[in-house]
Amino acid sequence: MIDVFRRVGGFNALQLARAYDIFREMVSDGETTRFLSFTGNLVATGLRELIASAIARGLFHAVVTTAGALDHDIAKSMGAKYMEGHFDADDVELARHSVFRLGNVFIRRDEYGPLIERLVFRALDSLGDGVYGAYELVRELGRHIGDEGSIVRQAYLRGVPIFVPGITDGAVGTAILAYRDLQRTRSDGKNVVVDVFRDEQALAELVGGARKLGALIVGGGISKHHVIWWAQFKGGLDYAIYLTTAVEYDGSLSGARPREAISWGKVKPSARHVYVHCDATITLPVLLQGLA
Repeated sequence: MIDVFRRVGGFNALQLARAYDIFREMVSDGETTRFLSFTGNLVATGLRELIASAIARGLFHAVVTTAGALDHDIAKSMGAKYMEGHFDADDVELARHSVFRLGNVFIRRDEYGPLIERLVFRALDSLGDGVYGAYELVRELGRHIGDEGSIVRQAYLRGVPIFVPGITDGAVGTAILAYRDLQRTRSDGKNVVVDVFRDEQALAELVGGARKLGALIVGGGISKHHVIWWAQFKGGLDYAIYLTTAVEYDGSLSGARPREAISWGKVKPSARHVYVHCDATITLPVLLQGLA
């Protein structure tokens, strides 16, 4: 398929072929510490298992994502059945039937928050009193997940840290808060504290100890920015692959191209970089399976 795109020779087909070339070079460069950044919505699709497989295969050394990625990954691991829907569904009717809509994916309300809370509580129960980074809590979640198709589980097995700078922005964060509140009502309650600066320290050490840096950045938002923000303290990324449907003309970080990051020192002027403007459910399988 990559060869076909290359022969097409134009527009985003050609950009995707170039992305594959840079990705292959990045993965084969033994001096490069490789980041994967993606947004949580992707985990509501079958990309979840594809990303988990890529982590299991050792394609990435660290992951930066959003709270929603944890939510969807855990819900599916706990047996939630995400359903095929459509973009033009009647959302009022869906709400009446307690069904969430994420684009053209449907999720039953009782197969989301309650399942996530159950696993979070189980994982926190296994911890002792103390201060933990969010990445350390995610690692503990992975220890309690039995689904081999889980991103969090494969990262735990592979020793790949998952950083979630916005961990409070989702069901996992709310479950952690609920657990803390519940413990305060008990005389023997635990005191589990989340310190996100432990994550920043771990990131600083990971970036500082790297000889070169590369990133496959899928989508935008906080997960994208956190990778390139830390890269600037090492002089910028040496490899940068952006897959997005956002545009740069509103000044958003999500739409900003690698060339803009060069002005900030987040991508090196000499970096191998590419911007592919296309839906990740189309581009990511091609890139990841291309190296299978």
